[in-house]
Amino acid sequence: MKIGIIGAGNIGSTLTRRLSELGHDVSVANSRGPETLRELATETGATPVTASESSLGAEVVIVTIPEKNVPDLPVGFLDGAADNVVVIDTGNYYPRQRDGLIAEIESGVTESRWVADQIGFSVVKAFNGIQAQHLLELGKPQGTPGRIALPVAGDDASAKNVVMDLVNQLGFDPVDAGGLDDSWRQQPGSPVYGRDFDADGVRSALGEASQVRGPDWKA
Repeated sequence: MKIGIIGAGNIGSTLTRRLSELGHDVSVANSRGPETLRELATETGATPVTASESSLGAEVVIVTIPEKNVPDLPVGFLDGAADNVVVIDTGNYYPRQRDGLIAEIESGVTESRWVADQIGFSVVKAFNGIQAQHLLELGKPQGTPGRIALPVAGDDASAKNVVMDLVNQLGFDPVDAGGLDDSWRQQPGSPVYGRDFDADGVRSALGEASQVRGPDWKA
């Protein structure tokens, strides 16, 4: 599968490594330019590109950048993507730590719904609550007892199935977390966020979540 990744921070670089290992054709971009990605490209075999080039022919595009930078993505960056491209958003809103105030999210719009509105394209929320080192090292074969599970939320069932299959390939049990308007259940401060639960644990934690953001997660 041809996959474009926008963002080469902890999660972006980890997904570049893991998805390349699985045999996917990965292109990776960051805000500083392809020349700064040569080391990662040499290590993984991924192709360093600009953000505008990242989706060319891509069947999956992963947006893994700070929330505050989403409005700065190039206009039309998805124009060259494959038909039925699936866009994954891994982002989290960190108002105090990084992003500042985003009024729509503060007023109750879920993070990934806001991202979808900004880019004008439906997204699937995934990979936002697992530590990068765990994503890199703790994947297990399907059926392994206690296998870590990851929630996946999205409005398009077929797109969500593509993402859930990738989660499984990476060594984790995918758990359907509902639509984008339900994705607050996996955002920072929720019971599932940052926890290495199995599938039953993820489902239980999603059910225990509160839609009210704690003070650490509000501007």
